[in-house]
Amino acid sequence: MVKHRLLFFIIFTAVILLPAGHVSAQEALSPNADTTTLSYALRKGRFELHLRYYYMRTNNDKDLTDYYAHAVGGGMKYETGSFKRFSLGIGGFFTWNIGSSDLTRPDPSTGIYNRYEIGQFDIENPSNKNNMDRLEDFYLKYKFPKSAIIIGKQQINTPFINPQDGRMRPNSEQGVWSDIQSIKRTRIRAGWLTKISPRGTVRWFDMDESIGVYSSGINASGGKSNYKGNLSSKGVGILGLEYALQPQWKLQAWEFFTENIFNTLMVQTDGEWSFGNQEAVIAGLMYIHQDALNNGGNKDPAKTYFVPGQSSNIISGRLGYRQRSNMLLLNYTRITGDGRFLFPREWGREPLYTFIRRERSEGYGDMSALSVNLLNDFSKKRIKTELSYGYYALPGITNYRLNKYGMPSYHQVLADVQYQFAGFMRGLGFEIMYTYKLQAGSTENQKAIINKVNMGHFNFIVNYHL
Repeated sequence: MVKHRLLFFIIFTAVILLPAGHVSAQEALSPNADTTTLSYALRKGRFELHLRYYYMRTNNDKDLTDYYAHAVGGGMKYETGSFKRFSLGIGGFFTWNIGSSDLTRPDPSTGIYNRYEIGQFDIENPSNKNNMDRLEDFYLKYKFPKSAIIIGKQQINTPFINPQDGRMRPNSEQGVWSDIQSIKRTRIRAGWLTKISPRGTVRWFDMDESIGVYSSGINASGGKSNYKGNLSSKGVGILGLEYALQPQWKLQAWEFFTENIFNTLMVQTDGEWSFGNQEAVIAGLMYIHQDALNNGGNKDPAKTYFVPGQSSNIISGRLGYRQRSNMLLLNYTRITGDGRFLFPREWGREPLYTFIRRERSEGYGDMSALSVNLLNDFSKKRIKTELSYGYYALPGITNYRLNKYGMPSYHQVLADVQYQFAGFMRGLGFEIMYTYKLQAGSTENQKAIINKVNMGHFNFIVNYHL
């Protein structure tokens, strides 16, 4: 790891400082400067700095263990200017545990380990408090009008594979990614991913190896899922098409092909129709279908990820009202009883309209969910707020075929406030978030309660971006 840090430091310093020996800043900005040189492109690069403090606390039900964590970190990223349409990007981040509960010890009454706070650090080594650095970006980009192709380590954002930035560091992926916007009213995104570094980890995994790094739950027979380290896939292919039917109405379709394991197809349409004085009606509808590929990842049924012959079907809808920068949204999701909705939590969070931060619907079938969001954007005061409520009706915790994580039905409330400073403090911002999940279905099983329901979860985040 020391060599890793040293290599990162040498590369980063070289990229930023060596060009200074060839061209001065004044020359680079001169109208007579030679813009076709590599040294000019390096001097015209863009530098980013990100500092972050993150406090997280979970208060579980009575007689169950509570947890807290203080995390602090910093990162840098540099992307060169364009040289014959090419640019190079490199960046990384360091994290320190400056105070937390003992994340290596399970709750004594249930044997369950911490769920949320460990994701701030290194879930593979909960005792690691200092040696947490990660090379997150190392890519070559080729840009042409309104489009780009990127090869290497990068961060992509799609409906299923995305940063899921709810811990100290987001996901990063490795592969080839393209974003084509040169066709009128059309956007095409496509790529092939071979590796990923999920949030809460410090190393890079092959895509198949990464499945199961987080909790793998139980299999359809009620035993412990045993797919971690036993799956085989060459990677993930992604194709996304967006088309603007009208300026306020968009249609998109996505295909996620996880070779040899499963396939996910999503079709979604969203629209906003204005009327009156800065008022609008909002509507959205999505459909998701999933199928196993081959043996779902392993010939042994006890080690497969997606049960052969199983499929899942999901419909999610939204109806809302916007007045200026304030929105009221009503959402509904139905996962049919055909099978579990599955997508590796290590890769990103789900796009369902009923999603509320700190819980997911992945892993469940025969589920109905209803949620309400009240969103306010006080741009002049640089404040954003969210108040959300959701009810999630799940199958019983012993219905193993349709309840992967043994989660009871629950209510969830979330309150969030974000503030961005201006003037001298520009770039500095903070966020306060609190969520509470209340058990709705009856259960005496404490393993179905700890870190899941009858719990409050608090976050205080400070970010500085330069």
